[in-house]
Amino acid sequence: MDELVQNLRIACHECDLLVTIQTLDAGATASCPQCGHTLAKNTPDGLNKALAFSLAAAISLVFSNLFPFLSLQASGLEQVMTLPQSAYELYLDGYWTIALLVMGPIMGIPALMLATLAAIVIPLMRSQPAEWLIPAARFLFFLNPWSMVEVFVIGVLVSLVKIGAMATVILGISFWAYIAFAICFIAALTNVDQTLLWRRIEALQT
Repeated sequence: MDELVQNLRIACHECDLLVTIQTLDAGATASCPQCGHTLAKNTPDGLNKALAFSLAAAISLVFSNLFPFLSLQASGLEQVMTLPQSAYELYLDGYWTIALLVMGPIMGIPALMLATLAAIVIPLMRSQPAEWLIPAARFLFFLNPWSMVEVFVIGVLVSLVKIGAMATVILGISFWAYIAFAICFIAALTNVDQTLLWRRIEALQT
């Protein structure tokens, strides 16, 4: 890793200042001297951690679709809801575009990102060149802004506070599985530094 983080010359994404990073030891972070924006972070065993968290996130995502997400009890009636069912109900009501927008950023896109991340990390860990590394990395970082996992979690928590005043809310296994998925998903991405990932790919392809 050390040879990959020597003589790095990159432009700050915030202020466009050209910065040369001479060395970046394991666990160290390089910041822009002008605006303080983080330029690169050399996470120890970053690829191993990213792969491990990706696998944990994938398993948690599967479980979040197999069990009830939450149930509402009010006036003797109970309504049980799962994540796929929430999108299906929107589709039945004629809001198929909203159903697609709901399920895409919270499940579909994150699942694609996990698969893409694994397809990048595994060859890099094996030091095995692969023709898909560059397009896969571009695809991963293209999808990143469209993932709304943490936004969905925050939105659900806010909604539970409001719904709790009108009905009894029982959180299902799927809810906790999705929380675990969100944590592992974010951890997988944060253990992969974009700048150093490109340097690894370049070093492997040459």
